[in-house]
Formats: sequence, C-alpha cells, structure tokens
Amino acid sequence: MKKILLLVCSVMLCTSIEAASFETAKDAVKNMGVGWNLGNTLDANDATKTWKTTAEHETCWGQPVTKPELLKMMKEAGFGAIRVPITWYQEMDADGKVNDAWMKRVKEVVDYVIDNGMYCIINVHHDTGADSGNYKSWLKASTSSYNTNKAKYEGLCKQIAEQFKDYDQKLLFESYNEMLDEKNTWNEPVDKTDGYKAINSYAKSFVTTVRATGGNNKDRNLVVNTYSASSTPDAMQNLDLPEESNHIIFQIHSYPSWQNKSNAKKEIDNLISNIKSKLLDRAPVIVGEYATFTTWPSEIDYYAKDKEVALYAMDYLIQKTKENGIGTFYWMGMSDGSYRDMPAFHQADLAQTLIKAYYGSIDGYKYPTADDFEIVYDISYNDEWSELFLFGSWDRTAVNLSGYKGIRVEMDKAYGNKLQIKVYGDKKSGTDFNEQYAPLSDTSASTTVDFDTSILGSTFWGVTLQTNSGALTATLKEAKLIKADGTEEPASVTAAWGCTVTAKSTPKPTGIHAIQLIKTEADGAIYNLQGQRVQNPQKGIYIQNGKKYVMK
Repeated sequence: MKKILLLVCSVMLCTSIEAASFETAKDAVKNMGVGWNLGNTLDANDATKTWKTTAEHETCWGQPVTKPELLKMMKEAGFGAIRVPITWYQEMDADGKVNDAWMKRVKEVVDYVIDNGMYCIINVHHDTGADSGNYKSWLKASTSSYNTNKAKYEGLCKQIAEQFKDYDQKLLFESYNEMLDEKNTWNEPVDKTDGYKAINSYAKSFVTTVRATGGNNKDRNLVVNTYSASSTPDAMQNLDLPEESNHIIFQIHSYPSWQNKSNAKKEIDNLISNIKSKLLDRAPVIVGEYATFTTWPSEIDYYAKDKEVALYAMDYLIQKTKENGIGTFYWMGMSDGSYRDMPAFHQADLAQTLIKAYYGSIDGYKYPTADDFEIVYDISYNDEWSELFLFGSWDRTAVNLSGYKGIRVEMDKAYGNKLQIKVYGDKKSGTDFNEQYAPLSDTSASTTVDFDTSILGSTFWGVTLQTNSGALTATLKEAKLIKADGTEEPASVTAAWGCTVTAKSTPKPTGIHAIQLIKTEADGAIYNLQGQRVQNPQKGIYIQNGKKYVMK
C-alpha cells in the first residue's frame, strides 16, 4: 500500500510540475518574436467541391502543398511563430467528425512548425466569415447561430484539443477567425447586444471545452478574437475575458488605410493606443493579421504603390508593438505561390524590414530569393480558358502602365495559339476589364508581348498565361516583365483558376546561398560558402562585404 501511495503522489507531483512549467500568455507573446501566417493553404476552401485528397483541398486557392523546407526557411529568416489558419467544414461529416486524413495533414503541418523550434497557432478559420456565392459560413455571431451550432462547434474544438493535448507550450489554439453576424457586417455587429453576446458565448465554449480535455490543455495558452477580429475600440471593449487566468490572449486584425508616412504613423499610434486602453490591461494581445495591402473598402497594395511608405510603416509597427508587448503575424505575403515551393521570398526586403525592426539587425539570417534558384514551372490546365498568373492576383491593385513596356515568356517549346498571353487593363465596371490577347509564338519557345495602351488604358493589374485549347500540360521556364527603361523584373507565377502549377527549383551553384542585406554600408561580417556567419575563420574561402577571401 505504501508503494502504491508513493507512486500516486509521484505522478501527481510530475503533473503539477509539468503544468507549472507552462509559460504565461504574456511570456508566450514575448517569446514568439515576429510571426507569419501560412495563409490560403489549409484554410483554402470551395463550397462547390468535395475533396478526394487533402492535397486537392490544400491547393485549391493556388498555393502549393506545404513542405517542411518552407518553415525551415522562415525560421532561418528570423521568424519565431507561425499562425496556421485551417478551414474544417469540408472535412467534417454530418455528425461533425473530422476526416482522419485531414486531421493527419493538419498534424503534419503543425509538426513542420514545431520541429523548427517555432511557436504555432492553429484555428477555425473560414468556417466563419462573409458569405458569397455558394459559400455560407456556419458560425455566425448571433445568439440564434450559437444555440444551433453550439454542440457542433464544441465537438470540433474537442477533437482538435484531443488531437494535440500532449503538445507543449509552443502550440496555441485559436477559437475562431473573423466571425460576423447574420448580415455579414464587418467591424461591429448591427445588433451590438446580440452580436457581442454571441462572440463571448463562442469564446467561453471554446475555452471551457479545451480545458475539459485535460493534459497540457489545462494550462495551454488560448487565443480569442474580437467580433470580426475587429480593431475598433467598441469591438475590443466588448470582448470579455473568458476565464480568470494568465493563459488567455486577445487577438485583433488590422489592415492599412495609409496615404503617406505621417498618416501611417498616426494610424499605427492610434491602433496601439486603443489596444492598450481596451484590451492590454486585461490580457496580452496579438495582431494576428496585418499587411502592406488592403482589399476593403478599396483594393490598395502599398508595397506595389509606394514601397517607401510600406516599409516605413512595417518598421514602425513592429517597433511599437514590441515596445508595448504586443505580438504580430504578417498575413501571408513575402513568400507566395510558387515561391513557397522553392522555397524563397518574393518580398525579401519586407521580411528583412520586419526582422530588423524587431531585433535591430538581420545579421546571421537568410533570405533566399528566386535569383538563387534555377526554376521551371510545370502547368496542368484542366479546362479551356484556364489561367496562370504571371503577374498580379485577383485582388491586386492596378499598376500604372507608364512604368512597363511588356512581358517576355520563355517556354520549353513553341505552343502557338494553344496558349495565349492575356493582359487585364483598366477596370470598366465590376469584374469587366479592358483585355489584350496575344498567342504564343508558333516557331519559338520565346514570346515577347508589348502592352497596347490603346486597348488596356492607363493601368494593368494582371497578366496571365491562358489556354484556349482545353486540357493541356506545359512547362514555363521564365517570365519577366519588361520595364519602360528596357530592364526586366521577374514575374510572380501563381495559379489563377482551372490549373495547378508545380515549381521545380534547383539552387544555383553560387557559393553563398541566399544572403541579401538591406544595409548599404559594409558591416564586416564574415560568412562561409554555406551562408553561415563565422566568428573565427580558419583556412578556406569566405565572403566578407560581398567579396571572396582566401584564408591560408
């Protein structure tokens, strides 16, 4: 009997020590550093389709299947946390049980993050949000929706919690993404009493359900969002703390409406002030989504429109959030589409800006770009008129044509009029654009198309490679925009619709791999040919201030 009692006491002691070792939510936010969203991937969805494989689901919005190398790249670039948005409704049966294959795939991606030593946040994403076309979210911020879906929602939360209850403190659960009322109202509900009551009911259900699964979930840090993840003072003020503990984090999202540096600073200062007065006095806070672009009420990409303002704002935001103990997760840019397959950054200077703002330096971090790889793109067109983006995306801001002359495309062979370049120009109304078409060469693998302003107007926002001959496979070797001065810049290749694209990349044999610095002055750092910083170089070849040196 004494031995049994001793064993029981030992087990209880170990459990107590394990729970006590979980860091507080405040410490977790601090230790995350700079975060990034693996967006449009596990959160992608299409209400008109039933998925046969998890890969079909994961790639339906044009992103490639996520590989561990992508998360390794983010870690080596200085990012300390990854938010993995996940949409569940298409992977649940009539009783609310999640498909085993989908849960397994979610676990694989979570492990990619955790295995690289980063924090990971998983959530319930496009099960919420605005309705459109065939899509209608099943989680609404209304008392009626909550009463109808309470059991199903808590059942989903329980399945997620049970799957991951043995993971340590670096895995966090998030309750829901941007939950709107029945009228799909952004920022604040139409019926504030009912909308805010529903949000707090969902948050309470989430926390209570997770805690009840036991194990590490009793003390896991949990994230709850404001109504629509809104950053308005009213939405912040009306989010209740769902439990009295030091393991709850509040989340809001913030997208810009800058005009210039002064306006950007004012907007960021106002955001920080509201967070401090409405949320931060009750629990730590993360800005779970922010970016240099906005899609509502107007489509503006400041990185493309005014990069100087965009990078200034990102630098200032990161400095101010760190200063006030607020976490940040950039929404999905920096590495997008086929760049994730390499993996590489298509906005390396943006990634560098965030990391430098937080740590004061980017020394020792790596930022591979497309220039570091030899790349070909294998394209599978499923339908006639399917399109592959060579530039832009469906929510891209228009770019002034005065800065560009055309586009050059290099294929693996001549395709003739089986494929054509389609350029989207000025928007006429709704989704109606001025459009220019040009077939690929029927005698050469290389085709150059000059932009025709008499057709397009003064702007263009997208260039695609379109099939007009039904299902087709093709290989794209290179696509470059031709600027007004005759120089070229790489296009950004992503699937538009009706096709899949796979980037096959091989690192160029350039000695040092993927080090790009914002600094213009030499910093004297020494690197080996693998791109690793060396404090005390021995015999061999090294890089210092962009030049090779031989140490004898």
